[in-house]
Order: sequence, then C-alpha cells, then structure tokens
Amino acid sequence: MTALAFSLLFAAALLASVGVRLWLAGRQLRHVRSHRDAVPPRFAGRVGLAAHRRAADYTAARVRLGMVDALVGAALLLAFTLLGGLQWILGALAQLSPDHPFARQLAFVAVVALIGAAADLPLEWYRQFRLEQRFGFNRMTPRLFVADALKGAAIAAVLGLPLAALVLWLMRSAGSLWWLWAWIAWVAFSVAVLVLYPSVIAPMFNRFEPLADAALRARVEALLARCGFAARGVFVMDGSRRSAHGNAYFTGLGRARRIVFFDTLLARLEPAEIEAVLAHELGHFRHRHVARRIALSFATSLAGLWLLGWLSRQGWFYQGLGVTPAPGEIEAAALVLFFLALPVFAFPLQPLFSWASRRHEFEADAFAAQHTRAGDLVDALVKLYEDNASTLTPDPLYSAFHDSHPPASLRVARLEESAGLAPVAT
Repeated sequence: MTALAFSLLFAAALLASVGVRLWLAGRQLRHVRSHRDAVPPRFAGRVGLAAHRRAADYTAARVRLGMVDALVGAALLLAFTLLGGLQWILGALAQLSPDHPFARQLAFVAVVALIGAAADLPLEWYRQFRLEQRFGFNRMTPRLFVADALKGAAIAAVLGLPLAALVLWLMRSAGSLWWLWAWIAWVAFSVAVLVLYPSVIAPMFNRFEPLADAALRARVEALLARCGFAARGVFVMDGSRRSAHGNAYFTGLGRARRIVFFDTLLARLEPAEIEAVLAHELGHFRHRHVARRIALSFATSLAGLWLLGWLSRQGWFYQGLGVTPAPGEIEAAALVLFFLALPVFAFPLQPLFSWASRRHEFEADAFAAQHTRAGDLVDALVKLYEDNASTLTPDPLYSAFHDSHPPASLRVARLEESAGLAPVAT
C-alpha cells in the first residue's frame, strides 16, 4: 500500500464514521421528539407525562452535545494527522531536546495525551455546568471539577507514563516479539489497577462508608449467601457530591470485591428494590460477564499489539497519517498513530459490542428475577429511568448501535413476562 492510498482510506473511514454518527444522532432526535408527548403504554400509570417530556428533552440535549463532540474529535484527529500536527510536535520536541531521544519520545506521547484532554475539557465543562445543571442533575462545584481534573491527570501521569516508557523501551529493545512482551506488561498493569482501584484510586475521588442500615445490610448479606457470593464489604459512596444520578456497582477482584451503592440510589429505592438491583449485578458475576469482558479485553489488546508490531514496520503507515519520524522517533510515532487511528477503523464493530452487552443485561435480569421478585426489579428500573431522565422511546437503530443496555420497554417486558406480570394498562 502507498502512503497516498492509506491517507485516502483513513480520510474515507473517518468521514464515514462521523457521517454515520451524525445520521444516527439525527434519527434519535427525530424519534424521541416524535414520541415526546405520549408515555409508552407499558409505562402509563408509572411515569408521568412531565417526566417523560423531561427525559425526551434531556436525551435530545445529550445527543446534540454528542454531535458536537464527534465533530470536534474528528477535527482534532485531522489536525493531528493529515494536517501535520503530530509532525510539528515532533519537530518542536527535537529542537528542545535533541540529545535525549528516549525522553523526547515519552514527552511526545504525554504532549499528545495532554492536548487531547485539554480539547475535551470545554465540552466536559459545558456538559456538567450547563446541560446537567439545566436538568437538575449537577451537584458539582467548579472547584471540585478542577480538583477532579487535576487528580485524574496526576493519576494518569503516575500510572501511564511508566507504562508508556516500558512499552517504548520494549519496542526498541525486545526484538520482533516486543508486542508479546508489551502485552504481558499490559495484562499485569490492568490486573494491578483492578486490585488497587477500590482501596487506593476510588477513595481519592469519593468517600466510601460501610452500609449503616442494619436491616438493609442483613438483607444484602442474605442475598449474597443465597447466591454463593463473597464480598469484602458493602459500601455507600457519596455520589451526591457530583450528581443526582443513582447507580450501584461491583469493584475489585476475587475476595477483594466490594459492593458499592450510590447514596442517591439508596435514598430513592425501597429495600426490596435495592435487593433486586443488587441481584442483577450478582447476575453479571454468576454468568461470568465480567470475566468474559476482561478476557475479551486481553484478547483484543493482544491482537492490537500484534497489528501495531506489523504496522510499525510499514513506511506508508506513518507517511499516510502525516508523519515522517526520524530514527529516534519511530516507536512513539507508531504508538500514538495507532491509538489515534484505531477507533476510526474499529467503529463498525461497535454494534457487535453493544449487542453482546445488551445480551448480558438480559441474562443478569433473568438471574435477578430468579433470586428476587421480578416486580421489584421492574419498579426499581422504572424509578431509575424516571430519576435519570432516560428516554423510554429511543430510536431502535440508534439504540442497537450505541446502547449497552436494552431499551426500557424490551427490558421491562421480558421481566414482566418471566414473572407472569400483566403490564399496566393505558
């Protein structure tokens, strides 16, 4: 392949991916708006018209911001690649540090990451303090926003820079199989982060306290015993410091696993509904969804690093993306270009991953219905849909492409059918 051919292929793939994103977003906007003034029959009597309209407006606002995000991301990617931004950064760093090629490569990776993060900040600020504020979800202060950004940058530097340095060193020193050694390093790094996250990283951002409600804790422990699940503790997170959205999740590996409830979720749901939500999360573990996702991540990263190993030896890969690296810049250029271009070419796979995730959600729902009352999970889901302003009427094609969870109507219908519950009549 020639450099020109790859440039044209990359430009076409980028244009196609952005075009599809915008087309799907337009479908979502039209579909949600056309159903804004009528609550779906299955939810009539459960969700009020005002709440349904609020969800439609919130969804539309998020979709419009997503369209802006897609265009900004595409513009930045073009600026980095075909318009010569990366080549300019390499040249500037070569002038600043001509005698330290390895440090220059690491600095190149860091500078590109910083520029990308800085480009995201205005949209994140708008999302938090305009969009989320408009719909009553934001509880974050500007000071906390800045503190989170600085903490995130510090953690990324402490964890990411040593990993990047190791990978760059392996690319230069470990021979033709460097990608295999890099993959082993990546697996070890990922496992370490999974172990450290609950007790070291997460507490840097939120406060975690043991569940104080004795009756609810006993109910949770009884459910864990019935399901044969071991956890180190049940914690409540102060999610209300940042948002009114509610959630629950598991974190950690093995016996270090923790159950975490947002305080906003506990304030909204009844004990039986909380138990049903937890049973759903247990279903993910019982069906080994988490282990499968981790295994898939490791498998795809192995394939990706092998591909990077091959591409790093092709001159057209660099030149086709606007970079002509000097001998001391090749490894960093290959690494950065690969991770910038990969999402463009992997975009058509997104519906497959979304389908797999939705299938897992159905399986977890079925598990919850076996170990708790399906009606309690339905009631919990309806409350969460309403409280989080989740649309009940997504465009089917948009949902199939983007949504990791099934549409509300399908999810509730399956639960009601599994329990022999009659849907609420209009």
